Amino acid sequence: MSHSPDELSAAVSEAALLQTRRYFFGRTATGLGGAALASLLRTEGSGQLQAAASETAPALSALHHAPTARRVIWLFMADAPSQLDLYDYKPQLADFFDKDLPESVRNGQRITTMTSGQSRLPCAPSVFKFARHGEQGAWISELLPNIASIVDDLCIVKTMNTEAINHDPAITYIQTGSQLPGRPSMGAWISYGLGSPNRDLPAFVVLHSRIPGGAQTQALFSRLWGSGFLATRHAGVALRSSGDPVLYLSNPAGVDSGTRRRMLDGLAELNQSRLQSVGDPEIVSRIAQYEMAFRMQTSVPELTDISDEPQSVLDMYGPEVKEPGTFAYNCLLARRMAERGVPFTQVFLRGWDHHGGLPGAIRQLAPACDRPSAALVRDLKQRGMLDDTLVIWGGEFGRTVYSQGTLTKDNYGRDHHPRNYTMWMAGGGIRGGQVYGETDDFSYNVVDKPVHIHDLNATILHMLGVNHERLTYRFQGRDFRLTDIHGNVMKDLLRSV
Repeated sequence: MSHSPDELSAAVSEAALLQTRRYFFGRTATGLGGAALASLLRTEGSGQLQAAASETAPALSALHHAPTARRVIWLFMADAPSQLDLYDYKPQLADFFDKDLPESVRNGQRITTMTSGQSRLPCAPSVFKFARHGEQGAWISELLPNIASIVDDLCIVKTMNTEAINHDPAITYIQTGSQLPGRPSMGAWISYGLGSPNRDLPAFVVLHSRIPGGAQTQALFSRLWGSGFLATRHAGVALRSSGDPVLYLSNPAGVDSGTRRRMLDGLAELNQSRLQSVGDPEIVSRIAQYEMAFRMQTSVPELTDISDEPQSVLDMYGPEVKEPGTFAYNCLLARRMAERGVPFTQVFLRGWDHHGGLPGAIRQLAPACDRPSAALVRDLKQRGMLDDTLVIWGGEFGRTVYSQGTLTKDNYGRDHHPRNYTMWMAGGGIRGGQVYGETDDFSYNVVDKPVHIHDLNATILHMLGVNHERLTYRFQGRDFRLTDIHGNVMKDLLRSV
């Protein structure tokens, strides 16, 4: 039989590929690994195939130190809420209404192209009233009455900061430790390092909340909860708010559970054979994901059915709790996942991108956020779960003191501000009832106790019992970690042990 030059070239290339050093060592490694995988795949006496990856120990065989948190729930306020209108009270700004931000405050710091062309940067005091709450007298806006009521459980950090000044690099930065896409997200690192005590639910779950009508918002890309160069089984699983919580989770018409089980057994045998041939670790992830999907057919419907919740709990979260996709519903689901041992849950709420018309827009969004956020903390506390569950509230950066666009007494907008912004944390070893750090009179610069986003991520891992410098993954010739080469554990935020 004759072959064309292209066919011969392809055959030679394939032969060369099979002899590469990587392939040689891959085949060597899977000799014993294949035998071990086979023993993991078969459950004695059942004839069923199990996912090797779900049975494999996490990267850390032991924690680096005793943890104070067993799980994390991050209420991520995507699009950057205004700290000036929620938490960072600056009463002296009333005297600066419509006056230009002093150059001595800005000190040549860069600003975005959205306001760099303005002839002026007029200061815009918040139109909202603030009051002191809790034993420490923390200032909280009238927009957040429910969060104000739990302030003694909160550590409010006013001095968060980042280098990123636009949404996509900023949210990528805080989620993955790099402004450039491609790194694993925090939840993926936790899944990789710690695994999960619940084999029937993912280690990392993402919930997207319904966007209020007319809200200005930025896109969220799946890489924000992706696994980067880690195995794909560590990526976050996003639950949908309508239809099947996970696409293709339900069996097709005419296919029962037994048929699906036999299909997965056959697929696993084919994948195992392929793994022994090429040594691609993603094949192990594929087996694990098929098996997880099979188990989730039972676990997810039970998780998302809130009919067993007492009315008193539903009332605490508010009337929207019964509507799938609302922030209230997602906060309740986050608590239910915490009960089931899910290590990392991230609840996104978008709509805080208030470049214009801020007072009206934030009046609409804040109530949808306020009551469920406080209810989650209360709910965990009354169940005895807050001590070992870390709840985080905050976004990717803050908002400027100066107005973007036209400023009036009752209307203004605010541009991006990475120099300082506010987040809060509760539970999981955090020392509640404190306001940490201080900003200048314009909420423009940190003047005491800065907390960089790398410091935040290092501290979160510390509370989980992980030394952020020792949770690494070798990729392309170097060891990577969530905090890159930065990060300090903020021990001042933590309860003394």
